[in-house]
Amino acid sequence: MRKSAPPARRKWLIAHRGASAYAPEHTTESYRLAIEQGADFIEPDLQVTRDGVLVCVHDVTLERTTDVRERFPERGRDEPEDGGSTRRWYVQDFSLDEIRSLDAGSWFGEASLGARVPTFAEALRLAWGKVGVFPETKAPELYESIGFSMEELLLEDLVREGFGESGGAGKVVVQSFSPASLRRLSERAPDLTRILLIDAAGTTPAPADLPRIRELAHGIGPSKHILHADPGIVSLAHDAGLLVMPWTFQADRPGRFANVTVEMSYFLYDLDVDGLFTNNPDLFPR
Repeated sequence: MRKSAPPARRKWLIAHRGASAYAPEHTTESYRLAIEQGADFIEPDLQVTRDGVLVCVHDVTLERTTDVRERFPERGRDEPEDGGSTRRWYVQDFSLDEIRSLDAGSWFGEASLGARVPTFAEALRLAWGKVGVFPETKAPELYESIGFSMEELLLEDLVREGFGESGGAGKVVVQSFSPASLRRLSERAPDLTRILLIDAAGTTPAPADLPRIRELAHGIGPSKHILHADPGIVSLAHDAGLLVMPWTFQADRPGRFANVTVEMSYFLYDLDVDGLFTNNPDLFPR
């Protein structure tokens, strides 16, 4: 018998990369501010260091959000791009100690100078007793190719930190664009809530797809543009027992709406999605 989707007792406010409109993404400052602004979940994107530790970084490389270019100029990889070449600094090429030494905040502004990249375990400790966590397994196939199981590392951190046990803040929801990653999690931790992410460039789920998705996930996380184009997906997903958690809502991109609060209200209460990802947790309409 299939398990029914866990009930969304209230609309879930998921702080996208933390309160990333106001603090550098994936730093303790951003996560802490999201908690202060009333988030139900913080969202750590996960990468794996050379020595096998999960860290909270969105990209598979470090140059966009840290000073790795200046700190380790010789450690970049030259790769072809647009007829030329570019240099990239991959998370997997650096130890945890090296990544801890990087400045992950000055790109955002002088007030954030010296912010550091947290480990997933540190994000769990920060959230424990306050909010849930909504981690994403990023590029799990890349790490599998070099001998790391992102899913095993994630589950080990959850167990080690006691997150999700009785007395904790509670909820853990794992999201991924990778069906294989979610399937591995479903086999190792079948009670863990899982969300399949879907981007606007991918195939919009058809009614025939939803039962298949339900075999490996409890919900879908579509780009909001998918639901703009086909709002009926929400009711179809609900009929299939799936939660719906669109992304990403930001004050500087309200689309055709007067502001991001109005935009979020439309998705939450007109389309009846179960929650959403936003860079602006303080503007979420309860």
